[in-house]
Amino acid sequence: MTAPRYLDTVDSLLRESFPDTAGRWPRACAWLLRLALEDALRDLWNREHPAVATVSMRAQLLSLRILRGLDPTVPARADYLWACLSRAGHYHPYELSPTASELRGWHNDVYGLVVALNARITG
Repeated sequence: MTAPRYLDTVDSLLRESFPDTAGRWPRACAWLLRLALEDALRDLWNREHPAVATVSMRAQLLSLRILRGLDPTVPARADYLWACLSRAGHYHPYELSPTASELRGWHNDVYGLVVALNARITG
């Protein structure tokens, strides 16, 4: 799957009700959003520095800071979103799943990052 398909799937989960996903859709959305972000980063690194595409996601996020010409807010936004989505995807006792509005906000943020990263690739 590609980043746009992950984003479309999340959008569908947020707009429609699927009986089989009751109680599981919020975490599924968080994981799909994280996958969309990771996919966009992998595409960027495959184009810019292929060796970076093979390292851990944490290292890829840190490496964003060295790219010249990239909007300076992108590395911090990507790092923050990846951490939020990673935490939201895991079950934590005494903690609620992410809300639909949180997920919609993250969806919009990931979409913005995917657009920014794709703009860098297609330049």
